[in-house]
Amino acid sequence: MYLQEEQQKTYEENGFLLLDNLFSQDQIETITTKLSTNSWEGKPGNVLEEDGGTLRAIHEDPTETGLLDKISKHALIVEPAMQILGSQVYIHQLKINFKAAFNGDLWPWHQDYIYWQQEDGMPTPRAVNVMIFLEEVNEFNGPLYIIPGSHKQGVITSLQRTEEDSADPEAPEWISSFQSNLKYTTPEETVSELVKELGIEAPKGKPGSALFFHPNCVHGSTNNISPFSRKIAIITYNSVENIPITVGNPRPDFLVGRDYQAIKPLPNQALIV
Repeated sequence: MYLQEEQQKTYEENGFLLLDNLFSQDQIETITTKLSTNSWEGKPGNVLEEDGGTLRAIHEDPTETGLLDKISKHALIVEPAMQILGSQVYIHQLKINFKAAFNGDLWPWHQDYIYWQQEDGMPTPRAVNVMIFLEEVNEFNGPLYIIPGSHKQGVITSLQRTEEDSADPEAPEWISSFQSNLKYTTPEETVSELVKELGIEAPKGKPGSALFFHPNCVHGSTNNISPFSRKIAIITYNSVENIPITVGNPRPDFLVGRDYQAIKPLPNQALIV
């Protein structure tokens, strides 16, 4: 499936594009059923909220067969990603973010690319995130706030958290990129200026909807104090023409895909098991 011309223009102008009901309920249930089996428990890429008991995120090695293995290679999202980036793609990162009812913590304002640039050696932001709604995303359960057009600003100077500010100084270094106290954030005054100029949106939708967004879009989300949980899968595709350079102290394989072979898109029926 490829984007229509108007859809592609919307992505280029705003830095994001929401496609409602892209996946069927049966396809989404395939993933959520796997999640309910607790097969992810004890994996090294899991992140908990600051309360130490609420699950915040699961990360998967893109080279392994996991919860997101088939959907991440599905033509419905791989082909638009190829179209957006103008090349074949591979998977840089796979994760499921949770925002538990009553206990899901916030994600501060930030851009994604600065993490991949500084931590992984990605040369340019020639990548795209695809957020798949595994549950309904509504105005109550902490939807993504995103500033349209902010991707055109490039990498905005971000505040860097110091080790002294860490919630858990003994936690592995990589985890600071996924806690509520993020390593790199966009300053509040910058966010205020951008919102005054460009506005702010909060894409919402039913399970199976997909949000494509540029890694330089400034975005964040609030705490979830509602009784509605919010689960989303996020697949980051990178262009095969934008292979990261070697960095010192590289992040673990469950955070950074290192199989640079182009994805062969899977047909629609491949997801149903």
